Amino acid sequence: MSQTQQARQKRGVMRPINRFLERWIPSALTFAIVLTLIVAVLAMTLTQTSPVDVVKGWGDGLSGLLAFMTQMCLILLLGYMLANTRPVQKLLRWLARVPSNAGFAYVFVFVIAAIASLITWGLGLIVGTLLAREIAVEARKRGMKVHFPLLVASGYSGFVVWHMGYSGSGPLTAATPDSFLAPSLGGEVLPITQTTFSTWNLLAALGVIIVVGALMYFIRPKGNDPIYELPEHVGSEETDEYDDEVVTPADRIDASRILTLVVGLGLVAYLIVHFVQGGTLTLDIVNWSFLALILLLVRNPFELIHLTKKAASNVGEILLQFPLYAGILGIMASSGLIQLFSDAFVSIATPMTFGVLALLSAGIVNFFVPSGGGQFAVQGPIMLDAANQLGVDPSIAVMAVAYGDQWTNMIQPFWALPVLAIAGLKMRDILGYTFVTMLGSGVVMAAVLLFVSL
Repeated sequence: MSQTQQARQKRGVMRPINRFLERWIPSALTFAIVLTLIVAVLAMTLTQTSPVDVVKGWGDGLSGLLAFMTQMCLILLLGYMLANTRPVQKLLRWLARVPSNAGFAYVFVFVIAAIASLITWGLGLIVGTLLAREIAVEARKRGMKVHFPLLVASGYSGFVVWHMGYSGSGPLTAATPDSFLAPSLGGEVLPITQTTFSTWNLLAALGVIIVVGALMYFIRPKGNDPIYELPEHVGSEETDEYDDEVVTPADRIDASRILTLVVGLGLVAYLIVHFVQGGTLTLDIVNWSFLALILLLVRNPFELIHLTKKAASNVGEILLQFPLYAGILGIMASSGLIQLFSDAFVSIATPMTFGVLALLSAGIVNFFVPSGGGQFAVQGPIMLDAANQLGVDPSIAVMAVAYGDQWTNMIQPFWALPVLAIAGLKMRDILGYTFVTMLGSGVVMAAVLLFVSL
């Protein structure tokens, strides 16, 4: 963006927020380091934790989420790979031709990204950004002016409903036998029919999509407001050619679709057996279902290898930062800081207000620990025990924490990394708009939690 465009943008409707974020929001890696220091200081001042104990809690916590980190990175990796398969890219190019004006384009990107996020958050993150770029390219061909940062922000905003959908780590953990939440559930599981697929959660997801979609339309540039279009040198996402040179018998095997098809069908057979025999949705099952879909869509192992290499570059920075956030979680868990934060809300809760207060508590904790599953590991049992004491339905406790986790993702730069890498933008370019998403979605989720608590 040129200096002239930046100066003009400051006169737009988002001026105060954009100006503040442009000056003060650091990179995501710096953000994680600063948060580590802040949490360490809070632990030493608000609890009886000594500096040595803080260091030990931090060091022990660094490796505390390795298994979960693998599951989360697989979701992102597989989501990115799925979004870049030929059939999905063809679908995105077709969808990019649908919007006939800029206002509809922002809403359209958000809705498609939200639907993809409900399927799996890794897919939603990538699809929203790729669609935003495809629409920007198509708009340039038509001479239609669209504000690219708002398009990207609309795509990332679709992520605000991910924990309400198929890959929601909290509800899936509660539905998994012998999970760490089982003791707080009386040794039982909480079926996803009472959480993810409950009528009130589905209506909440629909409500968020309607409200945020309307907000994306309302905050669009109007009249003489400046527009930052996609740079001229940036084009449509190219479909890579995966037809590596076939010379040897080994090359012919790698170029055959039979191998990926057999493994893909094998995974489908496993999933069918799993569910027929009474198996439930877990994070692993979600990952294997999308791996099966990818194996069925790719043409051969050559293409699968290329997709993996391409996706891995977007997972790398998250892999680097995850141990830092795990260390933050270690400090908060070992010092009792996370329980202190949660108890401050729970102590003033009633059965009717518990859901909203749990939402707020989870939203604050998520700002420090942006891992949905990691957050449930330390906050889930606390909230479920408090719900038991107050006589609150455990499904409300689970979904309130889930809502809080996804809610403040809109101002937490951690999960925006792959989005920004694809779009070629900085976090401050979209945060003003995603802040509006956080406000609108928060009102809907709080209202739903109040209603089901009546």
